[in-house]
Parts: sequence; C-alpha cells; structure tokens
Amino acid sequence: MITTSEEIHVKWNNNNFLGVILNVDRSYLRSPVRAGYGGVIRNDSGFYLSGFSGFIQGSSDILLAELFAIYKGLTLAKNMAIDELVCYSDSLHYINLIKGLSIKYHVHAVLIQDIKELMSQSNITLCHTLREGSNCANFLAKLGASSDPNLIIHASPPEGFLDILRSDATGTFFLRE
Repeated sequence: MITTSEEIHVKWNNNNFLGVILNVDRSYLRSPVRAGYGGVIRNDSGFYLSGFSGFIQGSSDILLAELFAIYKGLTLAKNMAIDELVCYSDSLHYINLIKGLSIKYHVHAVLIQDIKELMSQSNITLCHTLREGSNCANFLAKLGASSDPNLIIHASPPEGFLDILRSDATGTFFLRE
C-alpha cells in the first residue's frame, strides 16, 4: 500500500505469505435483489489454481454471502489437498466474527462454526485486505450474483478474468475509493 496526503493506492497482497492465497468476496445486486459470492485460489506469484462463484437462492443477506464465500473457498482448497493457505476478505467484521469466541445465538452460528472447523483442520490464516486488493474475488462474486447456479467451480479463468488476474500478478496499484 502506498499513501500520499490525499490518496491511498492498493494492490493485491501477495508479499506477506509464500504459498497458496485465497481471496473471497460477496456481491449484492439491487435489481433484481440477489446475493452472490466468489473467490480465487492462486499461488503467491498470482498463478491461477482455481476459482468459484455462486448465487444464494432466496437470500439477499450480504453477511451470509461473505461467510459462504469463505466456507466454499476453504472447502474447495481442502478438496484440492491444499492444507496451508492465507484467506483474504475485505470485511474485517466477518473476520472478527470467525476469529472471535463462539456465538451460540448468532443467525449464522452454524456456518461460522463450520468455517472454524475447516480452519482447525489445516494451517489457515484469515486476514483483512482492502476492497481494491481483491479485484479478482470481486469479479467472481459479481459473476455469482448474476448467475443462477448455487456453485460453479472455475477450473480455468472465466471469460473477462485474465486482465484482472494479470494486473494482480504484475503488482498494479489501484486508487482506494
């Protein structure tokens, strides 16, 4: 991250970890009202390993969408036999919900506990990133919100995704809005 007196420039965060990186995000469309999620798994050089996106049928709950993105991303990583990774989300609130003490009566307590269980089975670190540092996940989350399947695994990058992936891999900075 580079800062000036008025501007903040952000890039994809791959410098803090050597290994596999999972970026996740959620998306909300207003018309029609739809919530979706998505994420990308890649190595620290930005090489694409896999991606996913999905639509949450009958829900516009943005919290559920972010938690689903984390859960589905960790599940995909487990299915790929990845047992060490860093997961980046642009929502500090959701990260704190997962890292904090168990909340029995939270509306998403079961999903939060499922995420904690997945994390306990592997060496997973959950970290915060700024929204502009997660453009690839944002793309896939929007794709999920605008499509009908509840989960799509993208074994190769979907159409329109390569330029964003390339920007991240080359360390392109984006202006923080």
